[in-house]
Amino acid sequence: MSAKFNVQNEDCRTDTSTDLKQKIIKYYDECFIDYRLFWLDSKNLAMHYGYWDEDTKTHSDSLLHMNRAVAKKLDIKPGSKILDAGCGIGGSSIWLASNFDVEVTGISLAASQIKKAEQYAKQKGVADRVTFRAADYTKTPFEDESFDIVWGLESICYAVQKKDFVQEAHRVLKPGGQIMVADGFAFKTDFTEEEGKYVQAFLDGCVVPNLATVEEFRKAMEGTGFKGIQYEDITAKVMRSSDVLHQKSIMTYPIEKILGWVGIRTSTQTGNYYAASHQNEIFKRGLAGYSIFSAMK
Repeated sequence: MSAKFNVQNEDCRTDTSTDLKQKIIKYYDECFIDYRLFWLDSKNLAMHYGYWDEDTKTHSDSLLHMNRAVAKKLDIKPGSKILDAGCGIGGSSIWLASNFDVEVTGISLAASQIKKAEQYAKQKGVADRVTFRAADYTKTPFEDESFDIVWGLESICYAVQKKDFVQEAHRVLKPGGQIMVADGFAFKTDFTEEEGKYVQAFLDGCVVPNLATVEEFRKAMEGTGFKGIQYEDITAKVMRSSDVLHQKSIMTYPIEKILGWVGIRTSTQTGNYYAASHQNEIFKRGLAGYSIFSAMK
């Protein structure tokens, strides 16, 4: 029996009665405590999966190593102007400013994230090289050809139509500018009923409308005019991070149930918990994987 949805090009959440952008903002407002307690630390400020290679020893390091792995896909020159599209609390923006002689602009829908990012940038001593503002990466306030690099680390999944982001990135990039997207991508679009339960729990819990397939995203980049498109499937490097997230969900299950029962956990936070619990099966069953795209304007 097939699931009732395809995973791309439409809002596949169970409840679409709430405006998607407002739901995303609510998710990050309410679930930051989960990320802070169980995932990120002051060293990495990361709200993304980790990258595990031979140099990776700890979960905290894996989150920084994802930045490093992604940066290797780009030719980051001194003085480059970088747009961090979906910057979260500023982890990648601050890392880029700390490790390269660049200027970074980070944008997020959530004002709460922007406030935290500004505070962390001051603490890390890079506030003179990093700026943050609330904005939609599919419709930014920036002039044409404003940036040398557009960086999209685990954020582009939140666009219903991924091509809207790709087109906006192309607009704000200078000629010869580079784009990088590292994110989850669907490996199929139709699911059995059992497979669909895992995918649906993830989409609903993380407030992600859909996952683009590799082929659809490549077509969006080609259709927009990007050249030299490079693609790498790094699922194997991310699986240990997915396992860590799954293990943390198992360990915290009793707490989740008790706090939910007494009404301390919100429905958004509970959804986030189940997304963490189910994402591991999505990778293991080959329903989706983690990939990096890069290209040049």
